[in-house]
Amino acid sequence: MKKIRGRMDESILVCVFYGPNGERLINRGNKLASMLDCPLYILMVDSRPFDEFDTEKSAYVERWKELAEEYGAEDFIIRDNESRPSAKVIAEVSHDLNITQIIIGQTARSRWEEITKGSFLNSLLREIPFADFHVVSVERSIKGSDHEEFEKGVRCYLVKDADTYKISFTQTKECQYEGIFFKEIGTDFNNGIFKFMHNSKLYQVEVEDDYIVDPMLVRSCIEKTPSIG
Repeated sequence: MKKIRGRMDESILVCVFYGPNGERLINRGNKLASMLDCPLYILMVDSRPFDEFDTEKSAYVERWKELAEEYGAEDFIIRDNESRPSAKVIAEVSHDLNITQIIIGQTARSRWEEITKGSFLNSLLREIPFADFHVVSVERSIKGSDHEEFEKGVRCYLVKDADTYKISFTQTKECQYEGIFFKEIGTDFNNGIFKFMHNSKLYQVEVEDDYIVDPMLVRSCIEKTPSIG
């Protein structure tokens, strides 16, 4: 049952994506909404259709729905099968709901990585200058090797998107290359590395929020390779 909020000039949006950090973000959002006595919304964005979620991800979604009901959230919003960057989807929802405060999880990137490659938060600040952001820290795993920095690799595909490429976990006729995606530990976003073979040589490119950071290497290989679809 939704709680009756007394203050409507503030509204909070919690952005959850994948993994155990989502519950921590929702708890933080509920505490803030209770303090401000204002509406609470929860948003999940995913590039895959909802009916293609694996068992683990579906379990997380069900748990988040339970928390939304328990805390009296105004709405639990799922934007699945999204081809747009997450920052643009969050901005659209924030505009529609008149959100004033947004809660997100901190990614596992180091300060130097953020300086040289940019950060997801900076993308959000450009898209949503009217809202305040609360970044909840995520405990980082100790990095003893390259393998410990990333989760277990999963099969995915590259899809051309304007002048760049994005990863897709569903094979379609638009897919141009098949490879393995290694997601960074400690992030709710699709940040990590994508590895693929071309002419018996292994290539590795960085991924940030579903998109290839530097598409030049990919372009030089893939545009000469027939589609796998």
